[in-house]
Amino acid sequence: MIWSDLKFAYHSRTSWWFTATARTRARFSKTVIGNYWLGLSNLLSIISLGIVYGVVFSINDFRSYFVYLGLGLVLWNSLSSAINCAPELFAHNAQNIKNTNVPIIFYTFEEWSFHLQIFLQSFSLVFIFMLFFKFNLLFHLLVSVWFPLLNFILFIYWFPLIICILSIWYTDISQLVPVVLQILFLVSPILYNKENLGDLLWISNINLPYQVISQVRDCLIFGEIDFRVCFFLFALNLSGVYVSLYILQKQKKYLPFFL
Repeated sequence: MIWSDLKFAYHSRTSWWFTATARTRARFSKTVIGNYWLGLSNLLSIISLGIVYGVVFSINDFRSYFVYLGLGLVLWNSLSSAINCAPELFAHNAQNIKNTNVPIIFYTFEEWSFHLQIFLQSFSLVFIFMLFFKFNLLFHLLVSVWFPLLNFILFIYWFPLIICILSIWYTDISQLVPVVLQILFLVSPILYNKENLGDLLWISNINLPYQVISQVRDCLIFGEIDFRVCFFLFALNLSGVYVSLYILQKQKKYLPFFL
């Protein structure tokens, strides 16, 4: 059954990619610069936070810090957005789920592609800006980053989906997710180097969202891949995709009664 759902998702890829694109266009339909706001808003946040925290942490090398902060922040914003929207995924599609025979997996792939498009659009503008500070980022992007980036893309599918499924049974999760995300952001070395955690460095090692982000960021900055961690994350991602789709398959018959 999982394989048949995946085959449907593959054959309907044009449809869920198009509907995700339409959502993005509708979001900025009355703006002057359209989708460029996605990257511009991230860029303004990076510049503001870079100046403030660069002074607070007494950063000597502002160029390197801007790159470190910028890449980390754009990755975190995309990941946290996908997680934060997860509890309301089925609620937003309640009418379609109740009144059509479209398999549930369609809406999960539509949501995933929506956040993937947002990430690509915002990352592109921020990355171009970062090239002025560290041009060899382009070489690392073309050569080294594909494996960590694949892990990031897989993670933003199955991890929000697990949260979405749990939210069907426990609606309190929708209230809890923003709080947990805020705590995770504060304890994740996004704005600061992980060495600043001192004796609490172990937190970053068990912080799964941070590990996914740091692999992409470190590979872009240094051009080096930690294959041990990447293969572990890849195995975890494959397991996460299977488990999330298996649970979705088991729970989909109850879904209309909870919406």
